[in-house]
Amino acid sequence: MPPNPRVQFLNTPAADLYDRNAPVIYWMQSAVRAGSNHALEYAIHLANYRQVPLQVCFVLVSDFPAASRRHYRFLLEGVGAAAEKLRSRGIPFSLHQGDPRTVIRTLARHASTVVTDRGYTRILRDWRRSLAESINCPLVEVDTNAVIPVETASPREEYSAATFRRKIRESRDAFLTTLSHQDYWMADRLAPGDSTFPSEQELRDFTESDPDDSGGQPPGGEDRAREALQDFLEERLLQYNELRNVPDRDWTSRLSPYLHFGQISPIEIALRAKEFAEHHQDPKITESTESFLEELIVRRELAINFVWYNRDYDRFSALPDWARRTLHEHSGDNRPALYTARQLENAETQDPYWNAAQRQMVESGRMHGYMRMYWGKKILEWTQDPEDAYSIALEMNDRWQLDGRDPNGYAGVAWCFGKHDRPWAERPVFGMVRYMNDNGLKRKFKEIDRYVRRWTDSVTGG
Repeated sequence: MPPNPRVQFLNTPAADLYDRNAPVIYWMQSAVRAGSNHALEYAIHLANYRQVPLQVCFVLVSDFPAASRRHYRFLLEGVGAAAEKLRSRGIPFSLHQGDPRTVIRTLARHASTVVTDRGYTRILRDWRRSLAESINCPLVEVDTNAVIPVETASPREEYSAATFRRKIRESRDAFLTTLSHQDYWMADRLAPGDSTFPSEQELRDFTESDPDDSGGQPPGGEDRAREALQDFLEERLLQYNELRNVPDRDWTSRLSPYLHFGQISPIEIALRAKEFAEHHQDPKITESTESFLEELIVRRELAINFVWYNRDYDRFSALPDWARRTLHEHSGDNRPALYTARQLENAETQDPYWNAAQRQMVESGRMHGYMRMYWGKKILEWTQDPEDAYSIALEMNDRWQLDGRDPNGYAGVAWCFGKHDRPWAERPVFGMVRYMNDNGLKRKFKEIDRYVRRWTDSVTGG
């Protein structure tokens, strides 16, 4: 039987160092869901095969970089929903608080195998690497948050969507398959060892409102994710192809926070969209579905490719040589305006379109995708040093976006500075990096002022 490309053994400890009759632990961290989860199903299969208990755990990290109460609330809603679904399947679940390396290292002393889901960013990968070197039982990583496992999609960092798209299309359909739901039949046995749960007060401390959280965000959890998907399919998929880039219509799927926190599988989303299109047999829906799958699979997994193969993904040095060179050459150019990071964060610029996008992000935890491109370009234009501009854009994106600290966010900001793009005609400030301006917004979107009014009124109370 050929090896499963989703499954990677991160270590190979000697067989005499662990007890194969000990429980299997699934360390759920990046795929916070009980459905359509390859890592969970692998752990269930292993526990059933060995006839040993299964224990699922999640580790809550109180000081995760750039995470605000906005993020913690959405995350914990998802954790709670996953825990309930696991219990309905007879699978014990425990919530721990602390450093995952310490918590899982302790739990692994009483485990035959630790299974975990794959994380793509540096901190998530470093946790798993550290544990692989320090525990005495196998640590198995399962890639369940990408349609195509990242190394299978491409063995190297891709230059652009064009080069990546060809590789994705060659193998996309082979990976778009329904994951079988296995019964866990050791439900009457619990894994030994103590489970540490944060107190109710500690959990409230993570989720109470503060100045970083203005509300307006959607609720978390896999059921909520499926409701959001169904709403998109029924209400917006038909016109997605023509309206998805129109800011005042907001015709996007709105699924990115659920994908970021692993509360829904991209495979489930893709299969539901394809099934919806096949059922309706409408050429317009079919066309929109392909556009949606382009964003969900090609563009999203190009971002994963970037983060996976480029360790500098959150730094200016991640940009292609031509982009860094041309931006540095034009760093001394006169700017039409200069704003501090504080002025930008408070939406105190002379550009009403940019201010509206910033307010949307701060108030709702999201920003329309097209406006995020414009937003990043203007930060570059209004900051003398392009490296400072890059840092400011990333810091604000990570702090305020509900799907911040995500490959999509890192690739999206990098794109504004030339990543996954080509050189254009040279001009002041931008050099050969693609330029965007407000006149382009007004030409492209006749109702862009409606977008501005919506987010200006939300501030003034009008």
